[in-house]
Amino acid sequence: MSVASELIRGNTETIILAQLMKGDGYGYMVNKAIFNLTGGKFELKEATLYTAFRRLEDAGCIVSYWGDETTGARRRYYSITDLGRESYRLRKKEWETAEAVIDKLLAEGEKGVSK
Repeated sequence: MSVASELIRGNTETIILAQLMKGDGYGYMVNKAIFNLTGGKFELKEATLYTAFRRLEDAGCIVSYWGDETTGARRRYYSITDLGRESYRLRKKEWETAEAVIDKLLAEGEKGVSK
């Protein structure tokens, strides 16, 4: 079963920042890491990925640069900035709060369900 994209939509940038916390990367590499980490249950669409990169760069959370590959196409790499690290930490706390609220609401709903 794949993960419904609407469950993740508001957290795309946080997920990308989490990957860049580990080190610089290019689009395909970041997306492949996300796909592998989720056991193939989630993959960003290319347009979504690059739109998020653009928003993060415009906000000063990441910077991009061209790689110096000698074979194949040149790749645009992304690197997280100090502002991006702080944004990631804040977004992660927001996620943890939302997760706790949703867990509580779902658990409350289950109280009325007979087993």
